[in-house]
Amino acid sequence: MDLVIPDFGLLFWMVVSFSILLIILRKFAWKPLLKMIQDREDEIAKSLDSANAAKAEMQKLTAENEAIMKQARAERETMLREAKEAKDKIVAEAQAAAKTEADKMIAAARVEIEAEREAAKAEIYGKVAELSVSIAEKILRRELSTDTKQGAYVEELVKNISLN
Repeated sequence: MDLVIPDFGLLFWMVVSFSILLIILRKFAWKPLLKMIQDREDEIAKSLDSANAAKAEMQKLTAENEAIMKQARAERETMLREAKEAKDKIVAEAQAAAKTEADKMIAAARVEIEAEREAAKAEIYGKVAELSVSIAEKILRRELSTDTKQGAYVEELVKNISLN
């Protein structure tokens, strides 16, 4: 059993050497270790604060992004509506211009048709007059083919002339 239970002297020197070791470790090792641990804790706290700040900044940027996107959508809708209104206006103006032009062309065609009609009437009147003169000439030639017939016709005309 002597091997299991140490002697008092051994125990004393073990406690003394362990105490000296603890004092040396406390003076030279624990302070730097605790300082390193504290520095590490401070760095982790800074990193967490930085991460929280970054998270808050991301949320802020996300909110700003959403606001910008919403504004862009509204502007796009406004632009599309304005473009549609402009298109409708241009189409209406083009239709009105085309109708006006068509009305002008129809009026010009009517004037031209009326002018052609008048020209055709004048031509027909001229042809009728020409034919009438030609027919009258043929009738008179036949009626006045002899001298006696001509003389009788002249006398008849003279009788019908009334002197005012």
